[in-house]
Amino acid sequence: MHAEMSAKAPSFAPPLTLALTGGPQEVVTAALPALQSCAPALVLIFCPRGSEVRALCAGISDLLGTQCLVLACSSAGGFAYGGYDDEKTVLIAFPARHFRAGAVWLENLTQTPVMEWMRALRPLERLEGAEAFPNHFGVLLIDGASGHEELVTATCEAVIPSLMVVGGSAADGLRFGRTHLALQGEERQVAAVFCRIATDFAIEEIILDHFTPEGDKIVVTDADPENRILRELNAEPAAFEYARLIGVAPEALSPAVFAAHPLIETQGGRHFVRAIRGRDGAGGLSLMSAIETGAILGIGRAESLAERLAARLDAMPAAEMVLGFDCVLRRLAVEQAGEEGRVADLYARHRVAGFSTYGEQHGGFHVNQTFVGLAFRAPARHAPSQDGGDGDAWQHH
Repeated sequence: MHAEMSAKAPSFAPPLTLALTGGPQEVVTAALPALQSCAPALVLIFCPRGSEVRALCAGISDLLGTQCLVLACSSAGGFAYGGYDDEKTVLIAFPARHFRAGAVWLENLTQTPVMEWMRALRPLERLEGAEAFPNHFGVLLIDGASGHEELVTATCEAVIPSLMVVGGSAADGLRFGRTHLALQGEERQVAAVFCRIATDFAIEEIILDHFTPEGDKIVVTDADPENRILRELNAEPAAFEYARLIGVAPEALSPAVFAAHPLIETQGGRHFVRAIRGRDGAGGLSLMSAIETGAILGIGRAESLAERLAARLDAMPAAEMVLGFDCVLRRLAVEQAGEEGRVADLYARHRVAGFSTYGEQHGGFHVNQTFVGLAFRAPARHAPSQDGGDGDAWQHH
């Protein structure tokens, strides 16, 4: 990562992105000069090695002090203005000149203490010291192994319904084991962190998948939503009926097949991707999202992920940075299609940084195989001049 300033000192400070190799101490040491110059109100850390999450969070938090919030989680790889990377730790810093932030823990996810979560969230209905910042949004990071993203996401939406919230489920590579979350150097298990952020940057939500529902409607006739198991589709064992619908033998079902043909749930005229994790051993399907008995589904037909991504990003005004939460199954689809180079170019040109997740959150929903992002554009007074000059732009590479 390099940060290059124009000869004229910047009159504003856009989000700063770093992608660094090494262990916790090496990353902290390498990041410190740029972070101190940025003077952030918030730092997000996405690390591919869960065992390092607490130490990274604590190291950055201790050096920046209590005036800066530091959130960290484990990932299935990150990206920072380029392609997917399994080794580098991604850090995104939001300067206090333009941002304010507050965060709370939401704990004991498997016990679903909704009233406790609501009480924890109440102080973030307003954000102290953010009166000068007109635009507000939330970032939600959840233990991706908890299986309770739906209820946490819906609770946040219920408590602060007017707030735009984006987020991702912490991951553990392709191992699908224990995930890690930390706030201010403290790690907690089976938990989520909700962060409310205020800014004078213009913000735009980006929600994108690469599937179109096709074929006849499918009825969920027996499901176990708590454990995310589909037992029956159309009154038939789910795995066998799914295999029939996509035209393969049941024994040919595999992660690649599931990734190419996810289930699509339609609600209120919108569709949501419901990824399949695998077979459950009793003729059912294990999912990465909960589905209720009676739900109406379709099979997703995949289109070019890179084409969809390019169409969306190229159509929007230039952004200083795009914070992205991208499902790890989308990464697998990119690699299987040989589109890594094109996606890396798009992430570089549009300044996209974030991590590969076990699921994504937006608008009160938990989804899969979806890109969920937020584009940040300079406040109007700092926008590029009409003659095409860069004004006081601060460029990141």
